[in-house]
Amino acid sequence: MHGNGVFTWDDGRKYEGEYYDDKKQGHGVFTWPDGRRYEGGWLDGKQHGKGKYHSSSGEIKFGEWKDGKRLKWINEEEYSKLQ
Repeated sequence: MHGNGVFTWDDGRKYEGEYYDDKKQGHGVFTWPDGRRYEGGWLDGKQHGKGKYHSSSGEIKFGEWKDGKRLKWINEEEYSKLQ
């Protein structure tokens, strides 16, 4: 798949966003069945770059990711500067 798309897993997980060569790439939103959500950058199918994490309780955190792993949490001002 190339371009924008939506993929939903049988267990309720969902990704909506950009794809390149059938991998999540660019900007997208991944949602877990319990309500958690990651909204941000993707590279080669993994979270990469800046992103916004929504916990299942509604808390919002901003962070930086590389190769699917969170490097650090950042404040909203730092997040805005990365835009």
